[in-house]
Amino acid sequence: MKLELPSANSAEGRHTAMHEHTALTEAPSNVVWENLEGFARLKVQEFLQRLLEEEVTELLGRTKSQRRPIAEEEPLAGPTAPVYRNGYGKPRRLTTACGTITVQRPRVRGLEGRFESRVLPLFQRRTRAVDRLLPELYLHGLAEGDFDQALRGLLGEQAPISAASIARLKAGWQVEYHAWKERSLAACEVVYLWVDGIYVKAGLEKEKAALLVVLGALRDGSKVVLAVESGHRESTESWSAVLRDLKQRGLPAPQLVVGDGNLGIWGALANVYPSAGEQRCWNHRMVNVLDRIPKKRQPEAREFLRGMMYADTRETATRRKEQFQAWCRKQGCAPAGELLDHDWDRLVAYYAFPLEHWKHLRTTNPVESPFAAVRLRTTAAKRYKRVENATAVLWKTLLLAERTFRRLNAPELLAEVAAGVRFENGVRLRALEVVEITHEKVAA
Repeated sequence: MKLELPSANSAEGRHTAMHEHTALTEAPSNVVWENLEGFARLKVQEFLQRLLEEEVTELLGRTKSQRRPIAEEEPLAGPTAPVYRNGYGKPRRLTTACGTITVQRPRVRGLEGRFESRVLPLFQRRTRAVDRLLPELYLHGLAEGDFDQALRGLLGEQAPISAASIARLKAGWQVEYHAWKERSLAACEVVYLWVDGIYVKAGLEKEKAALLVVLGALRDGSKVVLAVESGHRESTESWSAVLRDLKQRGLPAPQLVVGDGNLGIWGALANVYPSAGEQRCWNHRMVNVLDRIPKKRQPEAREFLRGMMYADTRETATRRKEQFQAWCRKQGCAPAGELLDHDWDRLVAYYAFPLEHWKHLRTTNPVESPFAAVRLRTTAAKRYKRVENATAVLWKTLLLAERTFRRLNAPELLAEVAAGVRFENGVRLRALEVVEITHEKVAA
């Protein structure tokens, strides 16, 4: 089906459009169905062309071929120059969500300034819906070279989609990213932080570059991406630079930071936010422990570890840890059980916070889950030429994932945590109990 709209002034054009419309409306239903997309594009094209015509009619105050009254003062015209229609511009392709259509912009002569269409601005080749679609497809894993082939059938053979379009998008993301990383964070009432790193191939280096990511839980229960920075692996220096930048931009100290156990983040916290609590990710520690246990014994060991992780109280978790260590000694893998002693206090730090928040605090899953979309993007890209390119693209990917972040359970308790209310085994302590626990710790 021919979709290009001939000139509205052309008798041949009017005859062609009328013929196509009559043929489609009088054709059997199966014929219409087979050409439904083309028919829909044609109707959108005709409707948009009519809107462009009506814009000019509104501007001039008269319909086409209607004579101008002698005493009429032309809008926007000079003192002597008449304002009138002057044919049409060249056929122009416009890609919409329903496909690519062709329209012709009416021309107006005699205006002091340029006529700006509200329907179709100058130089626009895609609608906003299509402009939003392109980055989402790219960020969900569609490679640059695949856009042309993937979208031609959907948006039409003449759709202005190419790898160059995506390259321009990525250049714009660089500008957006630099503005985003300099924004003030003074209004962010952060309560919890999750931190982690992801590694990507960039440039000619043999080693992957580390991208350090910080995710925050705010007092209203929402989760937001706070930082995406490239670093030299996950060292104390790299993490300190990230946290120091957040602090300089006004981010207050969080009540608890959840990390994967990398020593770099704990050293950085001591440097920048020494008052923050530290929670080690159970999933990462379980993997470390299971690696030291014979494969045939791992299912049983996993049940022991899950029993500790989901224990009702810190005391129960400690007792189950001792039982597990005894079991490890019997199996001849005592070092696996002893590994839990290295950072046990960090593994059970969440018991000092509301029970309703435990599922969010035991692991780094809140930041690990968005990494699935990031890894999809890095798999499609294979290798980035520059670390800066990878940082901007993966930042945009995380912001896209941020839309689907689920809120924390019981968000009303976050205000109490932020205010310093004490919890023991997930239960809020009364003032007298806080004093008694404080005395016990001093005595110990």
